[in-house]
Amino acid sequence: MRTLMRRCLATVVATFCLASAAMADNADWSRPTKPFRVVGNIYYVGTKGLSAYLITSGREAILLDGTLKSTASLVEDNIAALGFKLSDVKIIVTSHAHYDHVAGVAQIKRDSGARLHAVAADRWALENGLHDGETSYRRGTFPPVKVDHVLADGDVVTLGDVSMQATLTSGHTPGCTTWSTSAFEDGRALKVVFPCSVTVAGNKLFGNKRYPGIVGDFEVSFDRLAAMKADVVLPAHPEFADVLGRAARRDAGDKNAFVDPDLLGQIVEKSRAAFKKELARQKARQ
Repeated sequence: MRTLMRRCLATVVATFCLASAAMADNADWSRPTKPFRVVGNIYYVGTKGLSAYLITSGREAILLDGTLKSTASLVEDNIAALGFKLSDVKIIVTSHAHYDHVAGVAQIKRDSGARLHAVAADRWALENGLHDGETSYRRGTFPPVKVDHVLADGDVVTLGDVSMQATLTSGHTPGCTTWSTSAFEDGRALKVVFPCSVTVAGNKLFGNKRYPGIVGDFEVSFDRLAAMKADVVLPAHPEFADVLGRAARRDAGDKNAFVDPDLLGQIVEKSRAAFKKELARQKARQ
């Protein structure tokens, strides 16, 4: 079983890297999926191919990511389907300023009245609606959105009894942010990590005038993520951790379907290997 899981993970990582590099819309990104509870007070409210997570404290909530502009209403509908009002969303945080994760944020922020918290390094991109960096593809645009509270590395966002810590894992974008929190399931505390992407995704690694420190940032981020401990891993693209598949297995009776302490380390090491390969490829073209 472990061998099969490793093979599946390798396939997922390879597929994810290729898709991210192209930054081409995947049909699943716009495909609705039924919202569900993941663990404790954490809910999945995204689409089939793009994650959005609702982290609740009583009747109030933090929303992580907003998916596409065209699917913002799907996220809003999923929140309502869980029994929450959109006005219950008090804070929005983001993983990184790429259109497939934040293009829906402007609408959801406007409709909910929530405040947007984001790290300083992604503020320019969010407020200008433009990916910040030189890439091999067009710079993806999205509706600009005002950042209400600027965060630094290590800052904690708190709502009621929920605390989420921001860890800067730059590279994919200058402000790529990994979020971590705790959730309680069946009487035990689980460390939950929402890792930001560490794929190159078409970024120019050499001569990137807008982001000259990109290679060093990636290398630091791999080390930072590798040092983190996670019982549950919830990425911005659900297939990266088989989030929907784990939900199906949980519903079929596997109470520990989301608990996988080795998963984050496996993702990091495979992504690091893919990064080194892409770095060598781009270097050879210099």
